[in-house]
Order: sequence, then structure tokens, then C-alpha cells
Amino acid sequence: MGVRRLLPGIVALCLGAVLARWLARVVGVNHLLVAIALGVVVSNAVGLPDDCDPGVATHKLWLGSGIVLMGASISTATVLEVGGPVFLVVLAVTGLTLVVVELLARNVFDLTERLGTLLAAGASICGVSAVVAVAGAVRATEDQVAYAAATVLLFDAITIVVYPIVGDLLDLSGAVFGTWAGVSMFSTGPVVAVGFAYSDAAGQWATMTKLSRNALIGVVVLGYASYYARRGGDGTASVRTLWAEFPKFVLGFLALAALSSFGVFSSAQQTSIEHAYNWLFLLAFVGLGTEIRLADIKSTGLLPAVVVLLALLVGSLLSLTVLSVLF
Repeated sequence: MGVRRLLPGIVALCLGAVLARWLARVVGVNHLLVAIALGVVVSNAVGLPDDCDPGVATHKLWLGSGIVLMGASISTATVLEVGGPVFLVVLAVTGLTLVVVELLARNVFDLTERLGTLLAAGASICGVSAVVAVAGAVRATEDQVAYAAATVLLFDAITIVVYPIVGDLLDLSGAVFGTWAGVSMFSTGPVVAVGFAYSDAAGQWATMTKLSRNALIGVVVLGYASYYARRGGDGTASVRTLWAEFPKFVLGFLALAALSSFGVFSSAQQTSIEHAYNWLFLLAFVGLGTEIRLADIKSTGLLPAVVVLLALLVGSLLSLTVLSVLF
């Protein structure tokens, strides 16, 4: 894809990032949340020209790049101190959410099997990315993918607003709030946004926890593909497919975190890197906001939303209780 084709959309993201920064100072609201809100308003009230679409779509690249750079500011000693228990919470909540969605979808609300599977993957792992990854492995239809993706986006929009409010009301620490968001919210972008909107410490914990969940995508894709293959449903998952779906920015994040733990970066360099990833996050979240289209959310069926809501409540309440005790 040529640079000229990407340029209009990238310019739009840059202008949105600068405007979000300015508006945040004026209204006294976190700049990352302002960036998302700005993207939502522009996408739904005004609309972007078609030639901006390719460049705006690069927001996922900027998010991944920001997460990689953030690794340079992570204290691996802190991670190792409570990393084991937190990872157990990640595994427990991920597995519980997946099972709850599957049981409700199949046995209570009588949704189609593959739609339930897509909802379970999206709610338990990494949102729309997991929906798309599992859809390719289980041969889901386009309608099923659209319903599942719209449902996930609905709850992304809701949790971006609700989680910071709950965190403030309960006066959660940065570690508890960030880990709670990382273990129970759906998509990576909203998790990082609400984490850093709450505090820097919460942002780091939210990102680390969410990355550990994202890394489970290969296991889930392989498991579902094997299940549907045994059922005669033509499920397929090759090593190439699993590698293609694995969030590779996790590896970059870990590499920079390792370098940081060895003292490779000076304090001045870490400050510069922090400024860089903050601007990358701004670009990413302006683009993320443009993906939240109210018309698509309104078209979401009621039953899929109820299934995911119940699973979210179970996973969220359980994880918050455990984390409050753990920390």
C-alpha cells in the first residue's frame, strides 16, 4: 500500500491527536478518553472522506507500537513479584468467561453454536480480534461474525465509560484497577485507554494483564478448530494461521522490558520513550473512536448482548473481588 494512499488518514489521526490534547487541557478530562470521544463524534456526526480510510486503519499499528515502547518503562521486578498470582487470575477469568458464554448461548438462549463460539472468544480473549481469528478457524458465516463483532464493540463502548466511574467510586488502587480492566474488559485499545486515564500505574498493569490474555489466542483458536473438526465442521488451524493471529507486539514489549531491567535505558531515554508512546496511543485512540459506529451498535441483536452482559458481570465481579484481596 503506497504512502500517498495512507497519508490523508494519517494526517487526520495526527490532527485529531493534537486537537484531543488541547481539548483535554481545556475541559480537564484525560486526553486518551477525549481522543476516543473525538473519533466517535467525527465518525458518527460528520464522517470521514473515503480516502482517509486506509490511513485511519493504521491505528492498530500505532497501538501495537506504543505498547512495544511502553515495555521500556516496565519494572520487571514488580511484575515478577505478583506476576504468578495475576496470571492465575487471568487464566481463571478467561476460562470462566468462555465457559459461561458458551453455556448461556447454547443452553439458555438457544443461539447458534458458532455464534456462541465467536461471542465466547471475543469476550474471553481480545475482542473483535479474537472473533475474527476464531471465525476463520471454525468457518463461521459473515452474519455470525458481524453480530459477534457488533456485540463486542457495544461493550467496548460501555466499559470505556463505566469502568473509570466504578474505579473512582470504589477508590481502587492503580494496580487493582489496571489488572481488573486488563482481565475483564474485552479489546486491547479500550483496556489501555481506561488504564492510563485512571493513572500511569493502572495503565501499565492494564496493558501487562491484557497482553497475557491476548497471548492465549493461539490456544483458543487451536482448541475451537480441533473441536469443530471432530464435529465434522471443517475447522482448521495450521501453525501458519496461529502465528498470523498471535499478537506479535507482545514479543516486542517483552524484549524492551528485558532491556529495561538490565538498565539499558537512561532516565532521559525512558522519558523520551514515554512521550513517544503517549503520542502513539493518542493516534491509536482517535482511530479506535472512528470504529465505534452507533448505527452498527443499534443493530446488535438483544440475545447476544444479554449473553455477553451476564458473562461480563460474572467475570468482572469475581476478578474485582479476588484482586482486591490479592493486592
